Amino acid sequence: MATNNKLARSKQQRIKALAKSYDSYDFFNLLTGPEMLSTVEELLPECHRERQFPPTETLSMFLAQAMNEDRSCQKAVNDAAVKRIVGGLSPCSTMTGGYCQARQRLPMDMVSTLVRFTGEKMNEQVPDHWRWHGKRVYLIDGTTVTLPDTAANQATFPQQGGQKPGLGFPISRIVGIICLSSGAIINAALGKYSGKGSSEQDLLRTLLDTFKTGDLVMGDAFFGTYFLLASLCARNIDAVFEQFGARKRMADFRKGQHLGPKDHLVKLARPKRKPDWMDQEHYDSVPDTITIRELKVKGKLLITTLLSSKAHPKHELKALYKKRWHVEVDFRNIKTTLGMETLSCKTPEMAEKEMWVYFLAYNLIRLLMAQSALIADILPRQLSFKHTVQLWIAWCQQIQSACIQSDCGALFILIAQNRVGGRLGRIEPRAVKRRPKPFPLLMVKRENARERLEKYGHPKKLKA
Repeated sequence: MATNNKLARSKQQRIKALAKSYDSYDFFNLLTGPEMLSTVEELLPECHRERQFPPTETLSMFLAQAMNEDRSCQKAVNDAAVKRIVGGLSPCSTMTGGYCQARQRLPMDMVSTLVRFTGEKMNEQVPDHWRWHGKRVYLIDGTTVTLPDTAANQATFPQQGGQKPGLGFPISRIVGIICLSSGAIINAALGKYSGKGSSEQDLLRTLLDTFKTGDLVMGDAFFGTYFLLASLCARNIDAVFEQFGARKRMADFRKGQHLGPKDHLVKLARPKRKPDWMDQEHYDSVPDTITIRELKVKGKLLITTLLSSKAHPKHELKALYKKRWHVEVDFRNIKTTLGMETLSCKTPEMAEKEMWVYFLAYNLIRLLMAQSALIADILPRQLSFKHTVQLWIAWCQQIQSACIQSDCGALFILIAQNRVGGRLGRIEPRAVKRRPKPFPLLMVKRENARERLEKYGHPKKLKA
């Protein structure tokens, strides 16, 4: 016990020493730097009156909702009213109507552009030793969120087809691009859960311009298709995916150019059938064959456009692909820690705006983590996201209640003190141990259920 305390004190002293010697906050200055402020000014509506909730104040309150456990509009308005009084301003109404209207007036482009801006600027300032062989590595993956069951949401994001009308919730699919080094969201796309143009591949194709020459894209087996690989190769973008579908059974390492044990180069032929989403001109422009590298590591069959076994040995690619798990943790942080798993806005336009606000809140937390990691001379992935959120909320509350300006250096020291364990290659069962409450499922429309209750009373509880 004494040894652990001694190590903890030694680590704290080292972080404090590094913080004192570090004069500039490269990442954190993004929040207050002239480029960020000018970007916000450019995104403001051309004609807007100075109301009780101007666009910048509305966005600030919206962000606070995303980071707070109580995400109600009433909580946001109450906090703003108290802040006004503490700041010596006149009291304002605590009715939520004005704030809700202000959120509707908030430009969608303003929020989404700020997400891309913060993500890209963080990516530009990432130190070289955070990168993999000097490359910018991007993690791609998809996830889903549910929306309130309103007619407008159902029309744009219909519930799953197997559910009866009135019993399901609107559901939306999201595909995100996340920086492996910093954990920041670089870009994202939102669409329907099912139907034409709603797959993860379809949404990712709308984001391909996000990548630049020399970047490296990493994803699971769903993304290892011929046409995506061809598109990335045409843009000089490298990729590492798990092998797709039936090709796992067809892998034969006796064929192709041998590079090592379970490691070879093979040629893939263009599918003879044109996909429904692709026009004939695009199909004809796709090369007849592409050369990829196929390698097997610990039961996983990986494919990559990194063809040189000398420049990129098998063990390095194996270690790199293990880091793909970070994208799962990142989406968990956004959906569970921040609470985006179930959106609260009742129209599709506001739901999409709410999604971008969550992404912006996530990126701002990642900014704090990146700055703390830089000061402590560690990697951002070694720091706890939830720990940072808790510290940031407590920090803001204390600073506001004391009405003082404080140096954020102390905050960075607190963030850097809590490290997370290794998560590479992590496998967890998709099951819950805690039993649900013993209530039956709602299998009819709510109004019909109310009628039955009035006539027959409440049903008996199910046995646990």
